[in-house]
Amino acid sequence: MQRFYFDHNATTPVAPEVLETLVSCLGQVYGNASSIHHFGQSAKQRLEAARRQVAALIHADPREIVFTSGGTEADNMAILGSVRAADRARRHAITCTIEHPAVLMTMKQLEREGVEVTTVRVGSTGVVNPDDIGRAIRPETVLISIMHANNELGTLQPIAEIARIAHEAGVTLHVDGVQTLGRIAVDVHALGIDLFSMSGHKLYAPKGVGALYIRKGTHVAPVAFGGHHERDRRPGTENVPGIAAFGAAAALAGQRLADDAVRLGALRDRLENTILDRIPETGINGSRASRTPNTSNIYFDGVDGEAMVIALDLRGFAVSTGAACSSGALTPSHVLTSIGLSNDRARASMRFSLGRGNTVEQVDALADAVCASVTHLRRISVHA
Repeated sequence: MQRFYFDHNATTPVAPEVLETLVSCLGQVYGNASSIHHFGQSAKQRLEAARRQVAALIHADPREIVFTSGGTEADNMAILGSVRAADRARRHAITCTIEHPAVLMTMKQLEREGVEVTTVRVGSTGVVNPDDIGRAIRPETVLISIMHANNELGTLQPIAEIARIAHEAGVTLHVDGVQTLGRIAVDVHALGIDLFSMSGHKLYAPKGVGALYIRKGTHVAPVAFGGHHERDRRPGTENVPGIAAFGAAAALAGQRLADDAVRLGALRDRLENTILDRIPETGINGSRASRTPNTSNIYFDGVDGEAMVIALDLRGFAVSTGAACSSGALTPSHVLTSIGLSNDRARASMRFSLGRGNTVEQVDALADAVCASVTHLRRISVHA
C-alpha cells in the first residue's frame, strides 16, 4: 500500500539537498567549532555559513542568530531570558490562549517565579485582536509573546500591528515563528520583532536544531550555564552537522518559498472545497483568509477525530487531530476550545498540513479517503 504524508506541521521529511549536507558534515566536519586548529576552524566556518543562511531567510544580521536545540528551547530562552534580564519592578507578561505549549508552559514557570501573566482571549477567527493586547499592557509589562501562525489552524497573527503597540509602550515582543519560517516571507525588522523562535524540523531539516533571533540591543539573560559558546548566549558545543543542515534548508526555502506557497495554497483549497462539497456537516475552523498556505483545520460533526486518524492511516494517509506534542491527551485541543468550539466539535476536528511532496493526485485520493472514512464512522456511530 502506498502511503502519503499530510502532517507537515508536526514535522517534515529531510530534503535530499539537506540530507547531503548533514551526511557530509557528520563524516568530514567533526572538529569542535571552539577549537583553534584546522579541524575546529573548518567546523567554525560551516557554523558561520549556516548562521548567514538562516539570517538571510528572515532578513536579519547573522550576529543576531543564536542556535538552539529547537523551537521549544528558543521559546524558553526568549521568554525566561528577557523577563529575567529586566528590571525587577517590571513583572508582567502578556500572551494569548492559542499559543503552543512551549510558550504557555514557560509562562506558567514565570508565574511560579512571581511574574503575573495576562492571557488574552482569541475570537472565532483564531486571530488575536491587537487592541486586546494594547488594553492588557501595564506600566510593569516587560514582554508580549504572540505566535506568528497557529500550529493547528494556520491562522496568521497581526504581528506588525502588535509590534507597534508593544514598542510604543517600551515592551519587548517575542514571536514564535516555528510555523511560518520557510512557508511565508518573514522580515523581522520590517515586522518589528525583537525575538523570533525557529525550528529546523518544520523546514525539511533534521530534528534537534533550531534558532532564536535576538534583535541587537535586546537583553536576554542566560537560561543555561557553561562555556562561552554563541557569544555567551547559549552554552554547549554546537551541533555543527545539524546547524549546517538547518542552514541548507533555510537557503532552499528562500529559493522555493514563493512557488511553494502558491502551489500548496492551491492544493489546500482544492482539498477543502472537495471535502465541503461532498461531506455534509463539515466546516473550516478559524479564518480562511489569513493563514499559512499549507494548513487546513476541518470539523466533521458526529466523527471522533482519533478514530478518523486511525481510519485514514489504514487507508495510507497520515493526518492529525492537532499538535503532535498533545497527541494522546484526554482533553480536546485548547486551541479549538479557545476559539469557541464545543468539546464535541473540537474532538471531531482534523488538521491537514501539506508539504512539498504532496501532489494533486494525492490530494484527490485523500479527499476520497476522507469521504469514505467519514461515511463509515458516522454509520457505525449511529448503530453503536
